[in-house]
Amino acid sequence: MDRIATPSMTREIINKYGLRMHKTLGQNFLIEPKFIEKIMEAAEIKDNQVVVEIGPGIGALTQGLAEKAAGVIALEIDRGLIDVLQDIFREKTNVHVVHGDALKVDFDLLVQEQMGKRAIPYKVVANLPYYITTPIIMRLLEGGFHFSSLVLMVQKEVARRMAALPGTKDYGALSIGVQYFCKPQLITTVPPTVFYPKPEVESTVIRLDKRERPAVVVTNEKIFFALVKAAFGQRRKTLLNALSNSGYPLNKEEWQHLLEMSRLDPKRRGETLSLEEFAVLANHLSDKGTV
Repeated sequence: MDRIATPSMTREIINKYGLRMHKTLGQNFLIEPKFIEKIMEAAEIKDNQVVVEIGPGIGALTQGLAEKAAGVIALEIDRGLIDVLQDIFREKTNVHVVHGDALKVDFDLLVQEQMGKRAIPYKVVANLPYYITTPIIMRLLEGGFHFSSLVLMVQKEVARRMAALPGTKDYGALSIGVQYFCKPQLITTVPPTVFYPKPEVESTVIRLDKRERPAVVVTNEKIFFALVKAAFGQRRKTLLNALSNSGYPLNKEEWQHLLEMSRLDPKRRGETLSLEEFAVLANHLSDKGTV
């Protein structure tokens, strides 16, 4: 089969199967092979590994993955594409097309059902729809799934936020959520012109390598992430004021005391705190017995 990731093949497939793009599903198909190669290089797939691809579309990336991996599980939410993908990859015994929602599926169970327990840990590769990028990423990270890495094409601004360092304008709750679980690496920027239909924004390929253990030790993850959310809820306010107005059953004097115990200046803003500093503060908050 010719390369799917070209304008001519994409048009041919769309016309052959009478496909219509669904804006509500954020469908933008890659039509430039060079970027398929960049994603493949970033994923570093070996011939004994299994890959879960979220949102395969018409199979441009699936085609490349199938040439490298022992198995490709193509998870597609659009029922209208299931028969198309099954037909396109009917001769590829290592491609398993599955109808499912990435916001609901148990990824570990999916891999076991399709490829067996030996397929874990697996890799996840995806060209994610912009409108649900963050929910899918956080579900993968917080769900306890046994993947080894994620290679994702996302909106450029979202990728920058995931990899941002403390004190920068892109640094926020998403940065901490991602970096708590993974080590991010920005791979390449992808222009709108290499998609059909063309999106209005630039994309970025980012690789997230899952840490063997979280970046920092926290007593209670629920408290840690709630604290992070509270600190960034009002970015322009000082840490003391933001936390005092966060809804926690602590008064300003108690927050002042906790910040002093954590050796944090109450006048700092949340965007200047590192993961380690958030962990220290969260652990003192946990010791206080307040959720």
